[in-house]
Amino acid sequence: MRKLLAALALAAPTLALAGDGVDTGDTALVLISAGLVLLMTPGLAFFYGGLVRAKNVVHTMILSIACMAIVGVLWPVIGYSLAFSPGPAGLDRFVGGLSWLGLAGVGVRPEPSLAATVPHSAFMLFQAMFAVITPALISGAIVERVRIKAFLLFVALWSVVVYTPVAHWVWAPGGWLHQLGALDFAGGTVVHINAAAAALVAAALLGKRRGLRAPTVMPHNVPFAILGAGLLWFGWLGFNGGSALGANGLAATAFVNTVFAPAAAAAAWGLAELILHGKLSGVGLASGAVAGMVAITPAAGFVSPMAGMALGALASLASYSAVQVRPRLGLDDSLDVFAVHGVAATLGALLTGLLASRAVNPAGADGSLALLGVQAIGVVATLAWSGVLSLVLLKLVALVTPLRADEQDEWNGLDMSEAGERAYVSSDLEASPHAARESATAA
Repeated sequence: MRKLLAALALAAPTLALAGDGVDTGDTALVLISAGLVLLMTPGLAFFYGGLVRAKNVVHTMILSIACMAIVGVLWPVIGYSLAFSPGPAGLDRFVGGLSWLGLAGVGVRPEPSLAATVPHSAFMLFQAMFAVITPALISGAIVERVRIKAFLLFVALWSVVVYTPVAHWVWAPGGWLHQLGALDFAGGTVVHINAAAAALVAAALLGKRRGLRAPTVMPHNVPFAILGAGLLWFGWLGFNGGSALGANGLAATAFVNTVFAPAAAAAAWGLAELILHGKLSGVGLASGAVAGMVAITPAAGFVSPMAGMALGALASLASYSAVQVRPRLGLDDSLDVFAVHGVAATLGALLTGLLASRAVNPAGADGSLALLGVQAIGVVATLAWSGVLSLVLLKLVALVTPLRADEQDEWNGLDMSEAGERAYVSSDLEASPHAARESATAA
């Protein structure tokens, strides 16, 4: 009898978990995917850092990593509750409430309305990674001139005021776009269009970088950019695959689409470069792959692999064209955030409305003109919401601290003036005679 009671006591925790409806396979997928998505933000730092001038690489990378710190604190404190908890009566269609403030009630038991087979805390953590990387994407439009203090304050406000309502609209059961039937499997609208609109506004408000001899800047470190793109692609498997919230066939489809759609996109961008310029660049291949990752994000769990490859290739060509046109518009979106993320995500969201199939995902919809219209509503609403509020928040931040670095600091590079660090000592000395004199004096 004692042995039987001891065996039951040892089995009790397992029985309790089983009774809670937690599936270990689903939980493992979501937790591993959260780790993969976490890697994407340092990957973005390398991608962006390689594309700027050597005197600004540390500053550029800090802007991405700082988002991990700021949003990593705000998300459990208030962001998650506003994004996913049931909102107050009359407002639930637009924003969540405060019932999960400070992660109150977010524990090991699943929240059936969000993810029925994984711990609520696992779902929350997975979504935190999306909230972290979204404002980091914005930084690419304003690198080499934005002050770190101003950016940090903007991110703190933007992640709560702008990001959480859009996440609620699309992914919370009561959200108005969710109820309308809009499809966004892993964040084409919530992440990429949302960030791209803010990036466009910020780039226009801050103005052009000083000291540019051409509308675009030659990347100072192509290997960094390629490494960053590789880390993004690896992490994107979790970004899209984990959004199935289960170790099942849907996750497999999302993983497959996340490999082959960016591959088709990279091939399309590379062929365009070869045909038009006779050269195939590493940055071009990396940018094409990123455009494909962005485009397949809303569609990853709704379209077949062949449709996904076509979507990726089309979005890549659209982004490539936008990159070529952007300098003629006089807009200094430093790293073409809108041309890649905004254009590719918009096309991906719209084509999801035409290419989606219930044969791929019974919980989705079949492509139709009506669904295309719903997708368009989601795109336009997000662009307007993020664009207008981002402008307001930037103006408010400017009342507290200057948005843009001093002219001399910008000419010398922001690594020393904003971060107090150098990526490459020799490059910094060449870029800044003042820094060279300081170094000589110190020696």
